[in-house]
Amino acid sequence: MKKRVLGLLTVLSALMLVLAACGGGSSSDKANGSAGDGKEVSGSLTAVGSTALQPLVEAAGKQFQTENPKAQINVQGGGSGTGLTQVGQGAVEIGNSDVFAEEKDGVDASKLVDHKVAVVGMAPVTNKDVGVKDITQQQLIDIFTGKVKNWKELGGKDEKITVINRAEGSGTRATFEKWGLKGASTIKAQEQDSSGTVRKIVSETPGAISYLAFSYIDDSIMGLKVDGVEPNEDNVATNDWKIWSYEHMYTNGEPKGVTKSFLEYMTSETIQNDLVPQLGYQSIHSMKVERDSDGKLTEVK
Repeated sequence: MKKRVLGLLTVLSALMLVLAACGGGSSSDKANGSAGDGKEVSGSLTAVGSTALQPLVEAAGKQFQTENPKAQINVQGGGSGTGLTQVGQGAVEIGNSDVFAEEKDGVDASKLVDHKVAVVGMAPVTNKDVGVKDITQQQLIDIFTGKVKNWKELGGKDEKITVINRAEGSGTRATFEKWGLKGASTIKAQEQDSSGTVRKIVSETPGAISYLAFSYIDDSIMGLKVDGVEPNEDNVATNDWKIWSYEHMYTNGEPKGVTKSFLEYMTSETIQNDLVPQLGYQSIHSMKVERDSDGKLTEVK
């Protein structure tokens, strides 16, 4: 009798271990499943920062939520500096940035993990009436540092140049000053936080000039050539057009749960091959060169 009881207890113990293992795996997968692995993804995250990257993250977030109804992706702008600061403070799950965290003062880049999700070219843009389509880089510097004040000095209309700038903390501004202006700081001018607002003002202001990501350039404004080079994706891929940056999505440490799943989704074929080009960005896989935070170029093999 005692042997039979002991045998039954042994069988029951083994069965409970098996059930516990199965149940534990199922619960964990439900909470932390990755996009595309057939497991349910749930939870919410907030991504804040770059307005140049914002349209892509918003569109990808909507698609992700359609495929994962229990996930919630909140996307806000505010500029790259805001994104890097807030993710560093742990206030948000993702900080979107046009620049490397190492390039931002006051940001502890050592605790942030970089996830490159796209490449974005940026170009000087003007009101369509200025009468100039191609300028040298030195002329571009002279415009934004206030040495050239009228478009007729560059062969255009007799019209005052009105500079529209991005606000301090903007990754687009930092990229434009570093690669478009060779590190020169722009004159004091009207500043705007939003790329969309910049486009609207430039399109409605005679003589206006600013700079925007390719994804914001449409028929309402004109993108300028610089030294005869067209601002397009092929020239960005080879670095012949030098005003470009990676689009970064930073996390404070390695991502987990829905954040990890969404970042994997951002680099998936669904996003990189379809949504990225549709919205005017470049896939990270299209580049012929890589550039680090110091500007050093290496060939992509």
